[in-house]
Amino acid sequence: MKTLDKIPTSKIQRASKLISTGAKVGVNYLKYYGDKITKTEEEAKNTLNENNATDIYDGLKELKGSALKVAQMLSMEKNILPAAYVEKFSLSQFQVPPLSAPLVAKIFKTYFGKKPTELFDHFEPNSTNAASIGQVHKAMKDGKELAVKIQYPGVSDSISSDLAMVKPIAMKMFNIKGKNSDQYFKEVEDKLLEETDYVLEINQSLEIRKSCENLPNLAFPDYYSEYSNDRIITMDWMHGKHLSTFCAENKDPELANQVGQALWDFYMFQIHHLKKVHADPHPGNFLVSPEGTLIAIDFGCMKTIPQDFYIPYFELAVRENLDNKEFLDAKLLELEIIRLDDSEDEKQFFTEIFYELLYLFTTPFQEENFNFSDGKFFAAIAELGQKYAKNTQMKGRNANRGSRHFIYMNRTFFGLYNLMHDIKANNIIINNYKKFQ
Repeated sequence: MKTLDKIPTSKIQRASKLISTGAKVGVNYLKYYGDKITKTEEEAKNTLNENNATDIYDGLKELKGSALKVAQMLSMEKNILPAAYVEKFSLSQFQVPPLSAPLVAKIFKTYFGKKPTELFDHFEPNSTNAASIGQVHKAMKDGKELAVKIQYPGVSDSISSDLAMVKPIAMKMFNIKGKNSDQYFKEVEDKLLEETDYVLEINQSLEIRKSCENLPNLAFPDYYSEYSNDRIITMDWMHGKHLSTFCAENKDPELANQVGQALWDFYMFQIHHLKKVHADPHPGNFLVSPEGTLIAIDFGCMKTIPQDFYIPYFELAVRENLDNKEFLDAKLLELEIIRLDDSEDEKQFFTEIFYELLYLFTTPFQEENFNFSDGKFFAAIAELGQKYAKNTQMKGRNANRGSRHFIYMNRTFFGLYNLMHDIKANNIIINNYKKFQ
């Protein structure tokens, strides 16, 4: 894979890249209208989606930073985006062009006053993994294998301007209206800014590691502050397969359940005990050791769950509460799904939608043991996603619904459910985490 000697960092450079990407998308639509003459609508649309996904991803991967991070976030929305986008955007977890060795050396000079070869006994000039915000290099120091994560130049400074450029696309894709939309984009912006603060990430990692040390089949790296700062993190090199590789290769159902139970306990313990959760559950953030231990390696994105959101959110996971209309109405108001200025028609419309969504998504919490490999459950999620994506009644209504905290909580559960399904975990004890509180 080719390396990058520079990344567009100014607003003008980054905007120009997005404009050229938009021009390519425009050409793809012209081809699409031509294809409809000789092909079926489905064939023409599939070609359009594939071409657009490729061109958009190719543009974003050179920008890196928050623009690429948005693509990574969208790759988790398997039930919203066409498959071509999910497949292409998911590459942002692992396969993006890395920085060149001279540029890496320049970054070290800026932050340490030394080249990496002067800090470590050995430093691999080629990265082992390049993602949306940074890339990882392998190093050695005093006989220890180390992973050194380097943030791309200009990422932190360009977040606000990148999101401003991406905002119109996101608003159209998710039917977000201008009114009251700023709180959602502010939530995303704040979290992305936190992800670029590597000192904060180290502190969060140490806090989670200490809190979760009693959970079985779970491991974390150690961190080295003398070789870390707000743009570079040095930690132990952890041996294991990326979670996606494990899912693709594993044939042992007992091992699948062991890894799945560790992942589920890890998330439930954070949510219910710590009221703070690792809100970026994609496979690039986890490894599986040869012994079947789940290794968490990235804590840049952590979501604190305020009590006034946590209580009503999980009260509606109880079917008795969900089926109590008076209770449901009160909680939907607390969670900002229903608003005081809604008409009776709007109240009924959005209550019915969220009742159906909540009923389906809280299904695992109704069982002592749950089979996440069950295709029917995930087919129902996909079907419901398509149903509301095609719902013509949504148009013309203000679909900005729910507290800003839903953004990362829903992302957490979407990602967690998908990972559990990919692992093929089929006998998960839902409340197992309570043993370790």
